[in-house]
Amino acid sequence: MSQEQPQRSPEPVKYGDVFKVSGQLASKPIAPQDAAALQAAETAVYGHTIKGGPASVVQSAADFNERRGVVGHDDMTGAVREHGATIAEANIGGYRVVTEAIGGQVVGQYGLPVGTQIDQSKSTLAGEAVTIGEALEAAALSAGNKPVDKSDVAAIQAAEVRATGLGHVVAGGVGAEAQSAAAHNMQATRDEKKTILATRDEEKTTLADVLTDASEKLVGDKPVTREDAEAVIYAEARNKDDLSTNPGGVAAVVAAAARLNQK
Repeated sequence: MSQEQPQRSPEPVKYGDVFKVSGQLASKPIAPQDAAALQAAETAVYGHTIKGGPASVVQSAADFNERRGVVGHDDMTGAVREHGATIAEANIGGYRVVTEAIGGQVVGQYGLPVGTQIDQSKSTLAGEAVTIGEALEAAALSAGNKPVDKSDVAAIQAAEVRATGLGHVVAGGVGAEAQSAAAHNMQATRDEKKTILATRDEEKTTLADVLTDASEKLVGDKPVTREDAEAVIYAEARNKDDLSTNPGGVAAVVAAAARLNQK
């Protein structure tokens, strides 16, 4: 008599799959009450949640995990219960530097000119499919401080090609902007070596500089699929010496979005 094979437990979306976090938090499944905490923080500051922002990403991941039965509706991660969800702002050099944290770790940091208001139309509802443009915007928050390099360029260009369906990078589009940013950063690094002076990362062009408002920069957009994610992961990994992807970077966020869009 044949024995039934034990069924594998569904794989949850964990914090480390979506954000550049470390320690125990990285291995924890994202829970519904985590999302509620971060949404409350964003709403208290902005009056709504930000489309493609950390709260919307956490909500989508929590919904996915709850549908898979790996978390309960009333579950909250221990680190979030202990440290909560916070949003801090600082005025630095004419910019509002906004830092979002959950469970004591930063999940988004970006700058806006002082006086800039986040558009109310950027609010989002849980359960909607995440588009490629929104995933790129989420990467601007999860890894926004990372200087753009060739692996980011490859991932962004692959995402743009999949989003538009044109089969090529658009002149003046987000992929071309990423290419220019990487070239600028590479030249800055060369200058640093020549002059034996340290070039601070904050003087380089970052993912946040390129990917903020990515949805508006794309001439076309679509919900992220598994095939889209595979193309972006391959592009990013093959342009890194260790053939890996960047933690919390473009490929990681697009992959997480594809998992969230699976029915």
